[in-house]
Amino acid sequence: MISIKPVFCCLALFLAFQASAQQRPNIIIFLVDDMGWQDTSEPFWTQSTPLNKRYRTPNMQRLAKQGMKFTNAYATPVCTPTRVSLMTGMNVARHHVTNWTNYARDKRSDNPDSTLQSGPWNLNGMSPVPGIPNTVYATPLPKLLAQAGYFTIHCGKAHYASNGTPGADPLAMGYAVNIAGHAAGHPASYLPEKKYGAASASHGVPGLEEFYGTDVFLTDALTRKALTAIDKNRASKKPFFLYMAHYAVHVPLEADKRFYQHYIDQGLSETEAKYASLIEGMDKSLGDIMDYLEREGMAKNTVVMFMSDNGGLSLSPPRTPPAHTQNLPLKAGKGSVNEGGIREPMIVSWPAVIKPGTVAEQPVIIEDFFPSVLAMAGARKPVLVQQTDGISFLPVLKGHSAKVKERLLVWHYPHRWNRGEGPGLHFFSAARKGDWKLVYDHRKEELYLYDLKKDIGETHDVAKENPSVTKQLAEELTSYLQERNITMPVFKLSGLPVAWPSEIASAEQ
Repeated sequence: MISIKPVFCCLALFLAFQASAQQRPNIIIFLVDDMGWQDTSEPFWTQSTPLNKRYRTPNMQRLAKQGMKFTNAYATPVCTPTRVSLMTGMNVARHHVTNWTNYARDKRSDNPDSTLQSGPWNLNGMSPVPGIPNTVYATPLPKLLAQAGYFTIHCGKAHYASNGTPGADPLAMGYAVNIAGHAAGHPASYLPEKKYGAASASHGVPGLEEFYGTDVFLTDALTRKALTAIDKNRASKKPFFLYMAHYAVHVPLEADKRFYQHYIDQGLSETEAKYASLIEGMDKSLGDIMDYLEREGMAKNTVVMFMSDNGGLSLSPPRTPPAHTQNLPLKAGKGSVNEGGIREPMIVSWPAVIKPGTVAEQPVIIEDFFPSVLAMAGARKPVLVQQTDGISFLPVLKGHSAKVKERLLVWHYPHRWNRGEGPGLHFFSAARKGDWKLVYDHRKEELYLYDLKKDIGETHDVAKENPSVTKQLAEELTSYLQERNITMPVFKLSGLPVAWPSEIASAEQ
């Protein structure tokens, strides 16, 4: 006689897994490219500014009312380091992808500098498999979510790694679906009449042939494809993870005709109006996704996280500001460790957990998304090949900010981003702890200290007035970098490495 008890046990386990999968939340990371902290009608400061009044982002406002707005959220100065930190939980000082990856393999993206030479870095980005030269080998977030039973969707910009390496393909990173993602850091075109730049071998957006000859702007095309992918998954009963990584609002500046005329009528220049139309088109995408979730009864069990990968492009090399955006009152923009380059608009909505309309002042940084998403997904103690730096912000979402310890946040950008010799866009490290922020200029070997609570624009250096704070932060920054095997840049004339921040602070005592 054949026992059917094991069959019932297996069935019970299967049903339990199915029930658990249905209870776990769907997770959406909505990542914008090059969107500054002020490029929204939702203020992330203590007051609304003229820049907030320039833009129309009603769906960001809607998301903030539903969830929690973070006013001290940080990424890195440029795109690929941010994306690698998000996907691995590693700080840039640990993964050593310290600059954006070139489409071509083994080609440096940093511009020549007259004074300094960058040390070795992982110029090919990240890799989900070992042994790829000039990459950091790590277990990617989507792979872990797939192992936890999630249906994983990549949509839009990838830019994790250089072409010809495994990390350039989102499918190799653990996504079940890849929509338009490859090694390029920006689209050749947003326009369907230009086939989204298909003529460009490197930067043409792949896989959107169905929209050629239509009037569907790239941002809208990606949104439609993402929602179709979610819809197709519904029969599986699996929770989904959508990485909605828009190419917007990165250059090239091309008008989204749905919104462009409004900004011309408001008196903006053509360049500014094109950029503003990209912003509003991105916000429309957010709204379309939120509408879909509500219409299909999925909103209550879906986490939506909004973030940008770096600050707005306030300096457009080789020109001087303003280009098409600005980050005031923040200092500088993309390519800088000053607040304009790294402080980002961040919102999290999770109806089952977050009290609507709340504001979090707790500082968070991009690598914190990694452990936070895994915790949301119930992926306990995942097996990783990398050591991580991120700290889950779930306690903040649950209203327990007071229990979160003060910590050191670190940025390291040992490169020249702009082509000229302009200020603020080359060879810097920085650290924030509490309201204090230390900035280290590698070229000048000088330390600057700012009190962000009193001086969010970093206009007044108070290092000399606060030598003990400067010394303490310099020592902590040095230890952080050294523990992660950072090699400082070298002076071309002398061949000597740039001094560590702690050495400069000690010399000034």
